[in-house]
Amino acid sequence: MRRLFPVTDMTALDAVEGVVPEAAPPAAAGATRPAPGAVAGEWSLDALADAYAYPEGDAPWLRANMVSSLDGAGQHEGRSQPLSSETDMRVFGVLRGLADVVVVGAETVRLEGYRPARAREAFAARRAAAGQGPAPVIAVVSASLDLDFSLPLFTEPLLPTLVLTGSGAPVERVREAREAGAVVLCAGDGARVVPARAVAVLAERGLRRQLTEGGPRLLGQFVAAGVLDELCLTISPTMTAGDAQRIAGGPSAAVPTRFQVASVLEQDGFLFTRYRRI
Repeated sequence: MRRLFPVTDMTALDAVEGVVPEAAPPAAAGATRPAPGAVAGEWSLDALADAYAYPEGDAPWLRANMVSSLDGAGQHEGRSQPLSSETDMRVFGVLRGLADVVVVGAETVRLEGYRPARAREAFAARRAAAGQGPAPVIAVVSASLDLDFSLPLFTEPLLPTLVLTGSGAPVERVREAREAGAVVLCAGDGARVVPARAVAVLAERGLRRQLTEGGPRLLGQFVAAGVLDELCLTISPTMTAGDAQRIAGGPSAAVPTRFQVASVLEQDGFLFTRYRRI
């Protein structure tokens, strides 16, 4: 089953209702018509890209894409893949296809086996029209630079991988990163990366359409700093129990940040929600 649920933000609703099925089969004789907002068939990449388009303008926009189980787990046995689905990965690919840069924490790089983003023909024309490169840049946030710089993420990217760190990062590790082909950017004093400065440093390089895929600690830092503009959250119809992290961890926000729903898609029990900061 695939449905579009109504939302109170009518501007967002208009955009989401533009999601239409690819070659939806005609209803059989005598079949009951679907309820308003329900759709059948596969969502096309173009339709999803229109629904998830970044806002216009020159200001940076930081979007997060995460998945959570029904009982709040952001991962299972250290990885998000067991909570995912084929459609979740389709949305994941669309969000990457729209982004200038994918921002990710060092621990997630290690656990998820990150590889360079690849160019996809389905997004080539859209990216060219927006003045974007063939694929998003990967930006890794790390204070210690405890990373394996021999991995393809650093040695074989389509566009050089960025490493965001503090001014006090280990000099030897900075040198190794640069020798591997990475571009090291300072986004904080001492060993610490300041979330707002990370957003600004990327925007200064023309990377305003920003997407973070976690992990939970990095997302928590963005939330606490008040710089997260949008959350794309897949709610997986699974229960994990255990003591897995939530999608955001680390320091608490001084005041809880309010978001409003922009859109909700449903397929096979998975809810693909999108919230924007008020």
